[in-house]
Parts: sequence; C-alpha cells; structure tokens
Amino acid sequence: MFDKLIEWFDSTHIHEQILDVEFVALFTNPWFAVPFGSLIAWMLYKQSWKEIIIIGVIIAAWWFSGTDYMASLIVNGEVQIEKVLPVVFGGAAGLGLVIYLLFGRSD
Repeated sequence: MFDKLIEWFDSTHIHEQILDVEFVALFTNPWFAVPFGSLIAWMLYKQSWKEIIIIGVIIAAWWFSGTDYMASLIVNGEVQIEKVLPVVFGGAAGLGLVIYLLFGRSD
C-alpha cells in the first residue's frame, strides 16, 4: 500500500515543485498576493491572531526549508548531527506553539 503511495508522490513531483518556488515571484504575483492579502486583512479585521500566528509559523518553516543551512544538513550522504539538532529543537518549539494555540487556549 505504501509503495503505491510513494510511487504516486514521486510521479507528481510535488517535492521538486515546492523546492523550486521563488518567494519573491510568488508574493509579487497578483493571483497569489491578492487572495493572500485579503485573507490576512480579513483575519486582522476579525482579530484572529491565533490563525495569523499559525500562518506565520508555516511561512517561516517554508522559508527556512529553502535556506543554505537546510541544504547543508546532509553532506556526502551523511547527516550532520550538529546541524540537525537545532532544526529539531526549532521545529519542536514551532510545533509546540501551534499545538498550544490550537488546543491550549480558549478564545
């Protein structure tokens, strides 16, 4: 079952598409910027701070995944443990923040 799922995921090339996204081009494209800006404006109007923070965490994780630091985590097929640990702890902190916002607080 998982083999078929992995084959389908590889055939869609989603991973390569995510890696090839240009942030500047994306946020200056009106087909993305107008709906995204409208969403943020609506959330500001409704004062949905929780959702705005969650969107910010997702965008920050997406941006960080494309940095040179993330590209240098694997060298010659070996994982650099001294570089992975900060990423793991940062990811755990971001996930903890999102879990706290979703389940820990009531509005």
